[in-house]
Formats: sequence, C-alpha cells, structure tokens
Amino acid sequence: MMVIEAGPATTMAEAPVEIVERKGLGHPDSICDAVLDAVSVALCGAYRECCGAILHHNVDKGLLAAGQVEVGFGGGRMLQPMELFIGDRAATRCNERAIPVAEIAAATARDWFRQHLRRIEVDSQLRIRTVLAPGSTELADIFARGGAAPAANDTSAAVGYAPLTPTEKTVLGLETFLNSADFKARFPDSGEDVKIMGVRHGRDVELTVAMPLLAGLVPSEADYFRRKKLMTREMEHFLAGRRDPVHCRVHFNTLDRLGRGVAGTYLSLLGTSAEGGDSGQVGRGNRVNGLIALNRPQGTEAAAGKNPVSHVGKIYSVLAHEVAQTIYGEIAGIREVYVWLVSRIGQPIDRPAMIYAQVTPEKPADLSLLRPQVRGLLDEALAGIGELCERLARGAIPLC
Repeated sequence: MMVIEAGPATTMAEAPVEIVERKGLGHPDSICDAVLDAVSVALCGAYRECCGAILHHNVDKGLLAAGQVEVGFGGGRMLQPMELFIGDRAATRCNERAIPVAEIAAATARDWFRQHLRRIEVDSQLRIRTVLAPGSTELADIFARGGAAPAANDTSAAVGYAPLTPTEKTVLGLETFLNSADFKARFPDSGEDVKIMGVRHGRDVELTVAMPLLAGLVPSEADYFRRKKLMTREMEHFLAGRRDPVHCRVHFNTLDRLGRGVAGTYLSLLGTSAEGGDSGQVGRGNRVNGLIALNRPQGTEAAAGKNPVSHVGKIYSVLAHEVAQTIYGEIAGIREVYVWLVSRIGQPIDRPAMIYAQVTPEKPADLSLLRPQVRGLLDEALAGIGELCERLARGAIPLC
C-alpha cells in the first residue's frame, strides 16, 4: 500500500524552535556503530569468498565499556583497558567449511581503531570479546530461499526526510570540520570525541561543543585555556564563512573552570571519553543521516551491524532518507518531504507493507499534480533496492 498526502504547512526550518545533536567520530556510541558495521561488511566479504553469497548475520549488539586512565597536564597513563563486546548472530559454516567469524570480527575492530583513533595502542589499551553464534533456522533459511528479492527478516518501520535544515547542516558541518584532517593537523592537541548540541530559536543557534584536549600535548592549565581560545576562534571563523541563514554562537567545553587545575579542564589521554569517562553502545548515536534531530520523526532501529541483504531495519532506514532526498531534489515545487517504510516479516524487501509519504508543496493545490511524480520515484527506489543492498554490503554508505 502506498499513501501520499500533504505534509505540514510549516517546514522544520520555519519552526520556532529546533534541537539537533551529533556525536562525532570518537564518541563511544559512534565508535560502536562504526566498528560493528565494519564487522558486518567484513563478514559479507568472507561469506562471498567462501560460498559466493552473503549468509545470515546480525552483529548489531555492541558495547564499548570504558577503561580507566590517570591524566594530568603533560601526559597520563592507562590504568585499565577499554573493552569492546561484539555479539549477536552470524553463520559459522558454509559448504561444510568453518568460517572464523570471531577472528574476523576482532581483526576488523582492531583495524578500525588503528585507522581512526590515532592515539590508541590497540594491543594493550583495548580488549575485544566476541559472542557470536549461528542464528535461528527460520531466519537463516531466508538466505537460501532464492527469489527476485530476499524476504524481510523482521517487521520494522523507518522514516527519512529532506532537505536538511540550516541548523542540521550547521551541526553536521561543524563536527565534520573539527574531525577533518586539516583541523587535526593545525590542532593536533584536539581529540576525536566531538559532541555538538545545536538549539535554534528563531534564527539564533546556540552550539554547545564538547571536545577533549590531549593531555600529552597540553603542558599546563594556561596552555589549555590558550589553546581552547584559539580553537573557539577557529570554530567561529568556520561558522562565519557558511551561508546558512542562521546566526551561530559557540559554547566550547562549558564544564571548564579556570583555577581548578586538571579538575577544571576536559583532558583526554587518547582522544575519546571511552578511555575512562563514558561507555558506548550500538544504536544510541546518530541516525543513518548522521544526526539526532529531536524535532523530526525518528526510527528506533539500530542500523549498524545488521545484515544488508534482508534486515529491513537497516535497508529501509537508509532507503527512506535516500528516496526523500531524491524526491526533494528531482521534483520542482516541493519544500519538504517525509517518507515512512513499513515491512512485514517474510514479505519481499522490495514490497513494503506500507509506504507513506508526506509532501509539502510550494502551493497547496499542486499536490495532486506532484503525486504521480512522487509515486514514480518511490517505485524506482524500490526497484533499485538490490543496488542499495550491494552498496551497504561493500560499506559504501556510512551509517553514523
């Protein structure tokens, strides 16, 4: 069933208040999402190499338990390593051959940490535990049934929207800037654990930014506050150069207190609060478009780590955002669009139980003219769902 109706007359960008959050690369929740989806991609490759097809797996149960550190101006030491738990289900055999899923998962996780968190000594500062077992017979059988499109292995719902508001673009852009290679080259004492909360009232956006400074590169309290001031100016300069129609004010590491020494500063040994201050979990971070937009409708699925062949919680979460962007970008006269997709377990993934689109046209009377075009693009997106699944299997679509 497909339903297309008029959306709210007021778009999100016109709402009086908007709240948008992003958890950056080094946030413990973002780490869990990125690592476990990398594990899914690695398993897809191993399954194809072994038996020519992707087998049943869902490795979306992940926890990064914080370690313990001792930090001070000029350095610190690790007292207890972080622990990463990778769990759920993964096929362990194919054509009578054993597939070392635990070893693949652990090696993939270590590689991710080495590539993205430059300060962590993986062999001594991170422990990895894998708890992976074969899935249920019925769910595993989905992968052997054949057919033009696999059957959905869950009853699930997802929502996507377009376009991003200026506030959403600003929050996303600022975190990307702070974790860019250029910023890290100029500010090597900045950590990767960036968290940004944007609150817009009218056209004014208050941005609260948390980002640790690396203890080993900050010799004193005075140096900390000097570098913090320079980084704040850099953020302000970046925001002033954007053309978004909002006025931004930055609040950086607002728990800091001058005169309290280490206790009044946000110092980190490794660049992530997972070293000792905060644990992480799959599904608690950004949605698949990289944001936690509290005014928007939100799906509840943890997409990272789910298999890209039949798990509609992953596939539909991405598809809903992509098709919403396509509708907004290709059909003139649309101000905003939302798309909901609902699956029914066992039904082919290219035949949702419900497709619901809300379209806000520039002129209310135009919806009847736009509806056939919207329907056509929704049908096209479903026809191309196999290509989307392939991109997910290759890791070509970032999910956090």
